[in-house]
Amino acid sequence: MKNAAVVATIFTCLFTGTTTAATIYDNNNTNIELGGRAEPRFNLSKENKGDNNESNEFKDKSRARLVLKGRSLINDNEQLFAFGKYEVEISDNKNSTINTRYLYAGLDTAVGAISYGKQDSAQVLLTDYTDILSTFGGNAVDLVDGNKDKRENNLLYVGEFNNIAVATNYIAENNNNLKDSDSYGIAAQYQFPFGLNIGAGYVNGNDGANIDARQFNLAMSYQFNDIYTAATYANGKHGDTTLSSYELAAAYIFDQFTARGVYNFQQSEQNNTTTDNVNYFALEGMYKFNKSLRTYIGYKFQQLDKKDDELQVGIRYDF
Repeated sequence: MKNAAVVATIFTCLFTGTTTAATIYDNNNTNIELGGRAEPRFNLSKENKGDNNESNEFKDKSRARLVLKGRSLINDNEQLFAFGKYEVEISDNKNSTINTRYLYAGLDTAVGAISYGKQDSAQVLLTDYTDILSTFGGNAVDLVDGNKDKRENNLLYVGEFNNIAVATNYIAENNNNLKDSDSYGIAAQYQFPFGLNIGAGYVNGNDGANIDARQFNLAMSYQFNDIYTAATYANGKHGDTTLSSYELAAAYIFDQFTARGVYNFQQSEQNNTTTDNVNYFALEGMYKFNKSLRTYIGYKFQQLDKKDDELQVGIRYDF
């Protein structure tokens, strides 16, 4: 499961490599790992034809990722470490692009870690509860830019204190490169010993000149043996628009096969007019051959008018 342990992907992303990553250097208290994935996949939907029906229903969505991570000891009592990460994604289609997903460096101390660069906002501690599919989902609760993952110019602090995890961040300028697009956020979760996690978070800032952007998040997850369930709720303002959303997720592991499902909903209100922006169910099956190879198929049941269902299939090899 993408988020099975749920002490938060944000911590895993900062300090650990993938399970298949290879150590390419380990000497003098410095460790460097190289990993990644190759992921051929495709999407089939009338949505791919465009407004003028000029394209095909079939769309190639293949991609590859390369990840380079490093960690080194700074002092002899093992209380201070330096770390860094660079991750790039290459899309394999007619408009082939290379995109930097993560690029950051920082210090890990006995009281938490602080880093700067392109990395996740503090709210990913919570939003990853329900972002568990390989195909769809995870696109309802990001109401403002400062709530999202992979934010540039992002100063982030994360810490774990017994069963409490805390994350806070300040984004000097969001990815939209607009004037007055800074934001700050804080999120926290408590992990109970019987598989229950609860969390809350808050974001405040600007998404451009004279556009106030703020959001409040609540999240909960529960895991019992091979069963996982989660829910996230968000409410906020973007300028003069009021937004609310929620995501539900569930998964069950059958040995090497995992069945997963999500529901995503987002609604906005402006000038006494209410609009549903996101509304769909999605089901997915994933079969894991070993720690490196998996294949999956997902189907999105679209609930919005003038929107079509989608089928997505892929195979992924991690290295």
